[in-house]
Parts: sequence; C-alpha cells; structure tokens
Amino acid sequence: MTPHYGCCHPMQCILPPHMVEAIKMRGDSQQRKMAETLEKRAEEMREHRSEATPPDSFLAAPVLAMSAQPAVDRAVYDGNRRATLPGTLVRAEGDDRVEDDDVNNVYELTGDVYHLYLNVYRRNSLDGKGMTILSTVHHRRRYNNAFWNGTQMAYGDGDGTLFQTFIEATIVGHELSHGVVQFSGGLTYRDQAGALNESFADVFGSLSKQYALGQTAAEANWLIGEGTLGPDINGVALRSMKAPGTAYNDSVLGKDPQPYHMDFYLTTSTDNGGVHINSGIPNHAFYLLAQYLGGYAWEKAGCIWYDTMQSINNPFATFSDWADKTVEMARQRFGVGSLEAEYTRRSWKLVGVDL
Repeated sequence: MTPHYGCCHPMQCILPPHMVEAIKMRGDSQQRKMAETLEKRAEEMREHRSEATPPDSFLAAPVLAMSAQPAVDRAVYDGNRRATLPGTLVRAEGDDRVEDDDVNNVYELTGDVYHLYLNVYRRNSLDGKGMTILSTVHHRRRYNNAFWNGTQMAYGDGDGTLFQTFIEATIVGHELSHGVVQFSGGLTYRDQAGALNESFADVFGSLSKQYALGQTAAEANWLIGEGTLGPDINGVALRSMKAPGTAYNDSVLGKDPQPYHMDFYLTTSTDNGGVHINSGIPNHAFYLLAQYLGGYAWEKAGCIWYDTMQSINNPFATFSDWADKTVEMARQRFGVGSLEAEYTRRSWKLVGVDL
C-alpha cells in the first residue's frame, strides 16, 4: 500500500512540505510516486484553501472572567483508515478508556492542551467559548501527517518506516494551537506572518508538553515531534527550538533547513514563503527568552507571547512587528524597566530581528 503524506493546503499540517520534496528526490520509487501525486493536487488544494470560511467571530483578548467553571469537552473518532471526517465516535467527554490506545492518548493529550490554555491564559477551549474539540485517529491508510483543518484534528498512523506516529504531545499542542490562532484573528499563512503562525503553534505545542510534565525551561528539550521519525531515520524530531537546523539529517528526509538567525532567512516561493522553515527564527527567540527568565516557560514568556497574539491585530505581521509587540506586552505586564521586557528585546536582537 502506498503511504499518503497529505499537504498543508488547505489544512495546517505538522509535516513540512520541504520534507515531502526531499522524499520526492531521495525516496524509493513508491515514495517518489506519492510525492509526485501531491504536486499534481497542489493547485486543487490551494483553491480549497481560498474558499475556506473564516470563523463567525474572533476572541481578540484573553478571557479574564468566566461566569461558571469551564470544563473540557472532547470527542475522539475512529477514521477507520478512510478519508471521510470525522468517522465513528469512539470516546466522548467523560467516557471510560477504550481498547484503542491511540484514542486514549489523543483524549489525554487534548486535555493537557486545553488545561494549559484555561489554567494559565484563562482561555476556554480553542475559540474561547468552550467549543468541543473534535479529533480523528486512524485517518486514511498509512497516512504520514496530522492536521488542523479549521474544524477538527486528524491524525494519521504513519507508514512505520519514515514516520511511526503523529500522536505526540507537541504535535497535538501545535495543531490545536493553530485553532487558537484562527479564533484570535489569525495570521496570514504566508511569508513572515505564516512563519509566526507556525512558530506560535510550535511554542504552545512545546509549552503544553512542559506544562503537563511540570518541566522548567532548563529541563525541557524543546523538540517538536520527538518520537515521530521512523526507527531508521537519522534524527530526533521534526524541529528543534533550542537548536534550529539540527533536528534531523537523513538520506531520505534531507537535512533540517530551519535557520536560527535572520542572516540565514530563506526567501522562497515554496511552502507559502517558507513558513515551516523561517519559523525557526521566532522559535529560537522564544527559547532564548525562556532561558533568560528561567523557571516555567508558560508563566512569563508564554504570557508575553499569548498577550501578543491577542493584541497584535495584524494578520500580515512581520517578525519586527511581532517583536515590537512582545516588548510592548512585556512592559505592559511586568513594567517598563523590567527584566522581562529587557530580556524580550535582547532575545530578538540575538536572532537578528530589528526592533
């Protein structure tokens, strides 16, 4: 059976297009055929993306008060290895564990993400209004991807060779955080704004794992998609926020292309202007800030980034726009002369972003 890799149009997928391109160039005949099929479908996918319906409303500010104690509402479906979503409901909110470990793992990891946003940032689910979080496991057959499609999550099983699972804490947090971006006014999925969209998802994907494990910034490994790569792949994860460009270096998947500094920013027409590549720069800025501040990264650095998302009101934001707003939010939250504000400014300087 030919593995299916999917595409980031119109969905926002965890598997970056440059990996698919590397497989097309370096993979075996079956893998190359898959990649070629993806290219033929690209135009159709772009058209679907342009027809996507935006949310009815945006939550443009953090939730500060709630009349009743919110509660997570999850629903996990079995896609039965078919393309149709959502599939068959297997576990609804409050149901006991089931025999399928993938269902149980998605259920629990979704809860971890929900509780980070609720307990730390006072946000009630992805839309801020308590929406049910829908997830489908076993999407398609040997599907090498996971995605947020604007309505729900879907997880493939992987082919067992190049990729062995997509049900992993930072991936769940990453994709669900695309939903938070969507309901916060959004960042256009192209060029620097798109890279910020991807980076925000990486940041809060990592924070959701750290929060669940009780890890400090120093204890966390800052990897995105750890354990996703196949057993014979030369790599540890899809991305590294600590050391962008070092997550993998493999004969089939190629080398991790993420830059850590603006000196190495990639100008390209592929991947919507390199959104999965150049996101390494704001990723590393956040990592540096978390290290400067110490302790739990979700408490201070995370609040600065979350406040920025809720207040920037610019879907075409550049890295400099975002950096300026993070410093403003740090000053607003912690004081004009605070170490938090100074460390925020310094972190952006260290990755070459002008403020």
